[in-house]
Amino acid sequence: MRLRRVGATSHNAPAPADAPHVASRTARSSTSMHSEKALPAPRRTKTHHDVPRNGAPVMAQAAAVAKPPAPPRRSRARRASATPRRLPYLLIAPAALLMLGFIAYPVISVFYYSLQHYNPTKPWRNGFAGFDNFVHAFTEDPLFWDTLVFSAKWVVVEVSLQLLFGLALALIVNQTFVGRAVGRALVFSPWAVSGVLTSAIWVLLYNSQTGITRYLADMGIGEYGTSWLSDTSTVFSAAVVADLWRGVPFFAILILADLQSVSKDLYEAAEVDGAGRVRQFLHITLPHLKDAIILSTLLRAVWEFNNVDLLYTLTGGGPAGETTTLPLYIANTSVDAHNFGYASALTTVAFVILLFCSMVYLRLSKFGGESK
Repeated sequence: MRLRRVGATSHNAPAPADAPHVASRTARSSTSMHSEKALPAPRRTKTHHDVPRNGAPVMAQAAAVAKPPAPPRRSRARRASATPRRLPYLLIAPAALLMLGFIAYPVISVFYYSLQHYNPTKPWRNGFAGFDNFVHAFTEDPLFWDTLVFSAKWVVVEVSLQLLFGLALALIVNQTFVGRAVGRALVFSPWAVSGVLTSAIWVLLYNSQTGITRYLADMGIGEYGTSWLSDTSTVFSAAVVADLWRGVPFFAILILADLQSVSKDLYEAAEVDGAGRVRQFLHITLPHLKDAIILSTLLRAVWEFNNVDLLYTLTGGGPAGETTTLPLYIANTSVDAHNFGYASALTTVAFVILLFCSMVYLRLSKFGGESK
């Protein structure tokens, strides 16, 4: 009964005070709707505020499709970052050009004079010679072949012994012992001595009156007055020992530097697996030292081939030319005989031989490959 009364009351209740205003607004809105239906709706230009249902700006998409892509331009940050990358090259350019001049000019000059007859003491013979100097070296000069063979022998013996002793020395000084720093300094000090000073030291040691031979003769070994540097049967060995004293530290320094980079975990793991010292050396140490050994051997071979200062001051190429290397023969030809054209041709031949042997050696040894 109460619900009916409420419902009846709601239907028969008078309109509120603002009903006329609502009715008038409704009438106006209906009138405007009829007028809008009667007139055609104007085209409305979409703006960037219009967003389709998927949420992407319509005009932004249209502009992306309509406009062609702008040409790529380097940003200011990218241009600024290019300057620091070029700065190191600009800084080293003057020194690099200077070094290139010091290297390129002598090489070009030597090749030029190798094609000339150039002897200041015989100016009437100077002039273009073509390949006459090279033909003379290979076909008419037996000293060229003798010195070339001795140079090869000298390089093989010296580099092999220096490598073996240098490797052993590096393994020794790599161990931990009291006074290791002082021991390393004493061991490596001969490398800081020049070839001329090394020769002077060993000339005194080989002196027949006050040197090693005198003390050996006092002990009943050998005879008094024996000079190892003037005897053809002992001069080669004496020169080899003198150069070993200076060359062994070079290998020891380079190999020791590489030895210190080998991880100790590898040796500990090898010990756990039951590997002894020999197997550790063959399978861990040597493979790790491959690149260092190849590089040091190549450098030392080139230096030993061009060894002039030690042999010149130690033996002078004698006795009877027994210790004359090709570079020493070139020095005698140019300085003593003043035959600069022929000496330049011999220098060119030596350069080609060294270049060829170096390329073959690096190729066979696979320098820079995986070795560790």
